Amino acid sequence: MYETPLNPIVSGLAKTLTTRLDALVTALADVIVGEIENYAAEEVKLDDLKTHLRHNISGMLAHLTDGGPLDLSGPVETGQLRALQGVPLPEVLRAYRLGYTCVWDQLLAEASRVGADAQAALLESATRIWEMSDSHATAVTTAYRDAVAERLVETDRRRSALVAALVDGPPSGSDTVWEIARMLGFPHQGTFLLVVAETVTSGDPPMPGLDAKFRAVDVGSAWRAQPGFELGVLSCPRRRSVEPVLDAVRAAATGRVGVSPVYDRLDQTSRALRYAHVALESLPPGAAAVRQLDDTPLTELVMNNLETTQRAVHRILGGVLSLPDDDRTTLLATARAWLEAHGSAADAGRALYCHANTVRYRMHRLEEFLRGPLDDPKIIAELSMALDALGTFPTMLELRHVPHGG
Repeated sequence: MYETPLNPIVSGLAKTLTTRLDALVTALADVIVGEIENYAAEEVKLDDLKTHLRHNISGMLAHLTDGGPLDLSGPVETGQLRALQGVPLPEVLRAYRLGYTCVWDQLLAEASRVGADAQAALLESATRIWEMSDSHATAVTTAYRDAVAERLVETDRRRSALVAALVDGPPSGSDTVWEIARMLGFPHQGTFLLVVAETVTSGDPPMPGLDAKFRAVDVGSAWRAQPGFELGVLSCPRRRSVEPVLDAVRAAATGRVGVSPVYDRLDQTSRALRYAHVALESLPPGAAAVRQLDDTPLTELVMNNLETTQRAVHRILGGVLSLPDDDRTTLLATARAWLEAHGSAADAGRALYCHANTVRYRMHRLEEFLRGPLDDPKIIAELSMALDALGTFPTMLELRHVPHGG
């Protein structure tokens, strides 16, 4: 590692300090505990601190004594352990700086006692000593970051398994749900959303930067990756609108994203997943869009039997759905406005920015495609159901040739 041999005088100084290693370790431990809050708060026990100080300092002095390879096992072990203990890396590096300063001060004091030649020899070796400091700092930093990365992977795997337990459930027994909530850091009862995000590019997150956006609106999340998409359970602030949460999802979406209705218990996650999946699938392929389904009886009915609903919609509106796009869109929009206006052509016209007579003309034209007149409550009910189903599942518009039988 070093081309220049150690000065024998410096080796002698280091050997002398080795004989006072216990006193040196005790003094340095007192300095670190006195100056660094994380160590003073006993996040690192004093005996543990002294053990690692002894390992590190003895390795430093051994290298200065015999010129052999610098032993970096001490900083590696220290970096790994401090990462697991949650001591911030800057504080760990600060402890190392204090350690090297203390050793240097002791070497300098010993050189002063020995004489001018020893002082000169030590100063000539200063660069080498601080290069050792850099090597220790690099080793402890690398070990610390590797340990943090490994811990994050383990945490992600554990949280992914917990999400799987929720969505594959319901888990057996309320105690299981309470335990999952505790481990995720979620309340058992709260304000939850289930998100399914389509993976656009393999290996890339479907919603980059979402974590930072969630922190800004105080949202906790846990995710599970599956082929083609990722799903996440979101814990939102209680008694607040979820619209800021949805805005964050919209801002980060790179592909189709389905969102469940709000639910208040984690044991409802499996049901929420069905809503989120259907919401995603109702978006056109290739879109970068977010859709949330409402928890309505019609939505539940359609989700439970989508094929039957498709047949019913096409029996009611089949003729309209076969029209050219512009005609179809105009008639369906007019029908929705007319129903929302409770059958008032004037009110519907104001909503559509057209004359009431135009609304009447379009509704008469629509009536020709229905199974009866619009003064029949049964026909009104059928039309309302079909329009609601199309609004909830717009992809039904693409299925123009569903058989009318059945």
